[in-house]
Amino acid sequence: MTSLEALKATYPGAQAYRFGDGPDLCAELTALVVSGAKTATCGRLSDYPEGDPDRPVVGRRDIACLWDWTPACVTETVKVTERRFRDVPEDFALAEGEGTFEEWRRGHETYFGRNGGFDPGMWLLCERFRVVEVVG
Repeated sequence: MTSLEALKATYPGAQAYRFGDGPDLCAELTALVVSGAKTATCGRLSDYPEGDPDRPVVGRRDIACLWDWTPACVTETVKVTERRFRDVPEDFALAEGEGTFEEWRRGHETYFGRNGGFDPGMWLLCERFRVVEVVG
């Protein structure tokens, strides 16, 4: 298995990141990425201020990890947009690989609700990515 440190040496500037807010959700979402079913993700825009190294950058390759920081795959950001939750288009939501558009909406309302609060007018950072390398 390739270590996080070795991957960071192979992909200079790569940031390590995790999906979700706990080990089970992280494992589920990471498996969707590795399988190719998930090619997009979003987060509260306020969690990614300008200049924050964790903010996705088009062309940068980053390391998606399981909850214990075990690397799972390397992704490359291909597009970043900012939009309000209520304005997220169906094609983006479906690219997240988490069910129908309505299931995506309900799941994200719940997720954001337990992580600082939900508002349909909240701004999101929406990222599209591709898998460059599956690790392990």
